[in-house]
Amino acid sequence: FKKFANVDAFDIELDEKDPDKIVEICKALAPTFGGINLEDIGAPKCFYIEKKLQESVNIPVMHDDQHGTAIITTAGLINALKITGKKAEEMKVVVSGSGAAGIACAKMYRNLGVKNIIMLDSKGVIHTKRENLTPEKMDFAIDTDARELADAMKGADMFLGLSKAGVLSKDMVASMAPNPIIFALANPTPEIMPEIAHSVRDDIMMGTGRSDYPNQVNNVLGFPFIFRGALDVRATKITENMKIAAADALAKLAEEEVPSAVTAAYNGKEIKFGKDYIIPKPFDPRVLFTVAPAVAEAAIKDGVALVKDFDKTTYIEKLKKLF
Repeated sequence: FKKFANVDAFDIELDEKDPDKIVEICKALAPTFGGINLEDIGAPKCFYIEKKLQESVNIPVMHDDQHGTAIITTAGLINALKITGKKAEEMKVVVSGSGAAGIACAKMYRNLGVKNIIMLDSKGVIHTKRENLTPEKMDFAIDTDARELADAMKGADMFLGLSKAGVLSKDMVASMAPNPIIFALANPTPEIMPEIAHSVRDDIMMGTGRSDYPNQVNNVLGFPFIFRGALDVRATKITENMKIAAADALAKLAEEEVPSAVTAAYNGKEIKFGKDYIIPKPFDPRVLFTVAPAVAEAAIKDGVALVKDFDKTTYIEKLKKLF
């Protein structure tokens, strides 16, 4: 928070497992803070806690494990669609992992226009004949004969992995549609290593959670700047439009020419918009001046900002004086 967006942040650990008690504790602390960033809360409790807490306080609340990953991968998907010429509404997307991040990503892809999403958990495909599904999983249950990952991957345009190392095989990659998008985000070892995926076919656009491969999906591209923008216009919540604005801003930034200072920070290698660069680099200082204003502007448009007099150009100049 401080290094990337000059936001003062306090790391508060709660020795508590009860969701309602967590909500009450955070609610009691809220008058001291301008926003609350929730971390390390598993599904399905995280959905309940975030919803109840945002209903109870008048400051922005965001569960980064959910929305951070969703925003960054959505930015990557927007650019992948531009490069491949695919249309969101015609894509088949497979999501391996139905935890907080997987659910949030799938919801954001829906907002982008994706209609065909097959989600899997540890028991396989989430389909309409399954029993004892949480409401969040039920929302993505589909009528399909696919039961295992290998079934789901046939003809898939995109794979999003938020599960465990090695679950994606060479055969599964080979069975995907032309010009597939693979975000294998299990850390430190992804669902499939990039060199293995690329050995199967050369038309893949791939990202991981690792810094030693292209297209790193790193949540630090999101939360510091989202809160910077929200706090500066005294937003009372973080809306879906604010998240989409952040994703759009990141996507557009990746299309711009990369300054020499950024390439120097990454061993001087050329960084240019294309298959190996669809997501901005985490240490690109322009992210602050791109994402925070977009989020602030969206907050004002959505009517959740207490600041009404806002000029984007003036705001960007103020941000530049923070560092």
